[in-house]
Amino acid sequence: MAVSSPNICGTLALCHQNTNRQLHHPTKLQFQTGHLRLKLVATDIHQSASRNQTTWLRALSRTNEPLSPTVSELGKQTQMIDEEEEEDYYEDEEGWQNEGQPGRKLADSWREISGKDDWTGLLDPMDLLLRSELIRYGELAQACYDGFDYDPFSKYCGTCRYPRRKFFSSLGMESHGYDVTRYLYATSNINLPNFFKKSRWPKVWSKNANWIGYVAVSNDETSARLGRRDIAIAWRGTVTRLEWIADLMDFLRPISSEKIPCPDPTVKVESGFLDLYTDKEASCRFCTFSAREQILTEIKRLVELYGGEELSITITGHSLGSALAILSAYDIAETGLSIKSSGRVVPVTVFSYSGPRVGNERFKERLERLGVSVLRVVNVHDVVPKSPGLFFNEKVSPMLMKFAKHSPWSYCHVGVELALDHMNSPFLKPTKDPGCAHNLEAHLHLLDGYHGTGSKFVLSSGRDPALVNKASDFLKDHYLVPPNWRQDENKGMIRNLDGRWVQPERSKLDEHPDDMHHWLVKLGFLSH
Repeated sequence: MAVSSPNICGTLALCHQNTNRQLHHPTKLQFQTGHLRLKLVATDIHQSASRNQTTWLRALSRTNEPLSPTVSELGKQTQMIDEEEEEDYYEDEEGWQNEGQPGRKLADSWREISGKDDWTGLLDPMDLLLRSELIRYGELAQACYDGFDYDPFSKYCGTCRYPRRKFFSSLGMESHGYDVTRYLYATSNINLPNFFKKSRWPKVWSKNANWIGYVAVSNDETSARLGRRDIAIAWRGTVTRLEWIADLMDFLRPISSEKIPCPDPTVKVESGFLDLYTDKEASCRFCTFSAREQILTEIKRLVELYGGEELSITITGHSLGSALAILSAYDIAETGLSIKSSGRVVPVTVFSYSGPRVGNERFKERLERLGVSVLRVVNVHDVVPKSPGLFFNEKVSPMLMKFAKHSPWSYCHVGVELALDHMNSPFLKPTKDPGCAHNLEAHLHLLDGYHGTGSKFVLSSGRDPALVNKASDFLKDHYLVPPNWRQDENKGMIRNLDGRWVQPERSKLDEHPDDMHHWLVKLGFLSH
């Protein structure tokens, strides 16, 4: 069949449409125009041994003429083919959802999902309930980003944009079934300038504080579904900016040096994480109490309030927030706040996303002895989980670790790792951008499509892939989802009664509860 050169790509596309997509044997269609011969090879996507398992095109020439322009045009025309094939990566209602254990309920399995047996047998293949919970807690961490005011031209930069009692409803997350009981703040005086955000205006809400997360409790309806009352702590991290890694002192110091109880002085954590967790600023009404004091007093109050119910404490965070999640989980367990007055132990679980190493090997051993369960979700292309401890970490030989374990630069990951690979998703660009590899929404997308080692990537929950580009440029362009698309209308500006555009005033910012002194006394932090 001869075709004119201008129409060759259209003819190829038409012929491919008339070819059965699910071919049982490779089929070759040849076209010739002038000195150029093109061969279209359609390979059965279900039998292909290639990693992406997609139909591919091959252009051949018997001359020395450059093929780049023709192949480029051919690629544009085959975009439609890629889109059709990627429909195979969406789950249908009769697929994975009906596999596994029909009728299995979270209320009956929540202890296993929370790491009672270190998630043995639940990760490969991926357990459906566990996947759902990992996405749900990841969304609680993502809410910290979506609710944070990053705008340096806002006088509220560094705060949460929504009132505590309207936090989830403002984000469209009412269905999660949690009520925020407390906002968390940290002083920005420590050396992590790429983590803290400050307004450029001279008159601001605080010169020393940043909002870094929240504590929430499941409501009655959600508690019935979960099988227990869940106390959730979510820590804010960094969306895509990775400069904060360079700000780390990369220096271990004893966790007991900041009055965190520990019987072993060789248990050490990274110095910057410890400062962020324990520092306070007496002159700032938001940082009068450290993040540590804010967390422990609220957990003490809630465990006593719901002491008669089945309870769990679940802590989640992404990036730097993951480090704070692990550190606060250790603190809650070490101080005994996870033990009810009846003597029953409340399970403490951390779901970490793209988190760095936090402490040394002795810290890992102490955390395990306290019974804290940690599941770390990582992207194998992300640099953050490989830091700090670039040279001395859990992956080096035991002999070398034995030699270096007492050094101030010897780190060790804690818990169980679930390693994902964004190259397995047909929706994402094969980019090496470290910010994309670190993105939390991308991690949740990868969780949605992961079914086990060697399994085909298939989205299972109906979660919209467009969320990946909320704060990144990671989706393939033909989805027509603009990068970094999430933003406030008119950057938050509104028209007042005079017709002028102004920044609206916000309701009074949450500070600290009036009974802080009472709970600090009960914790033994203060005398009467």
